[in-house]
Amino acid sequence: MRKALWLVLLWTLFVSVPPLPAKGRGEVIVFHAGSLTVPFKRMEKLYEATHRGVDVKREAAGSRTCARKIIDLKKPCDIMASADVEVITTLLFPDYAEVCYEFATNQMVIAYTPRSRYARRIDARNWNEILARDDVSFGYADPEADPCGYRTVLLLQLAEHFYRRPGILKLTEKALIRPKSVELIALLETGHLDYAFEYRSVAVQHGLKYLELPREIDLSEPSLNSYYRQASIRLRGKRPGEYITVRGKAISYGVTLLKGAPHRALAEDFMRFLLSPEGGLKVLEDCGQRPIIPPRVIRARAR
Repeated sequence: MRKALWLVLLWTLFVSVPPLPAKGRGEVIVFHAGSLTVPFKRMEKLYEATHRGVDVKREAAGSRTCARKIIDLKKPCDIMASADVEVITTLLFPDYAEVCYEFATNQMVIAYTPRSRYARRIDARNWNEILARDDVSFGYADPEADPCGYRTVLLLQLAEHFYRRPGILKLTEKALIRPKSVELIALLETGHLDYAFEYRSVAVQHGLKYLELPREIDLSEPSLNSYYRQASIRLRGKRPGEYITVRGKAISYGVTLLKGAPHRALAEDFMRFLLSPEGGLKVLEDCGQRPIIPPRVIRARAR
């Protein structure tokens, strides 16, 4: 049944695919979330191995930064994969994209190493007390650039409710902030940082220790969306001076083929591979991230 649904999905999405360029030569430009770097690198190698002459060109950045490259800088791009599907629906719909696909989930964790201060003592009950210590350093991503950053802020808001401890959100005042969450990995590995808020998949891919948090705050459970929504953050919108409110919800990754894709035929073929249970979605699972099979389709509303 699952395979049948997937086949229907692909037929619906790509029934009008134009023929590939002669001998399948060309390139595909993919902007993707930093947290997708490891699986997308593997996808690139697998795809290029069976499509000689095709060059998959990847650019990793915070998902909101990826969108800004398209909106503000007008950089050419075929496919954008975001760590938050709402980056696509709020920033790229309907001018730059018409359809996106929810294709993976994740959960927030606190990543660390055996050298991190209090590594043997930290647990799901005392983590906020340990992070507050003067001799402990931690970091998270820039909320304006990376969904992992604003999800950290949402997580801390939810933690205040869950643990009934006002003030946990103030931890952000002592945190180190970087444009994307994966930039914190090197600081953890070299001992310059004790802890970092990351996605579970990123911690797994880099062989880091990680603390799993209660489902009520780790943004992993769709059935808790009504609970997650009590947390919110205000971020810049599409245009200067515009702002949007992002509310808590279970983590859902999205990918879209852009309306102005310069290499559309090859991009559509790569998308089929990316969304295939035996292709890109299997790579995700092998990299410690749960795929959504079949991917869920979201369409821009007609104006």
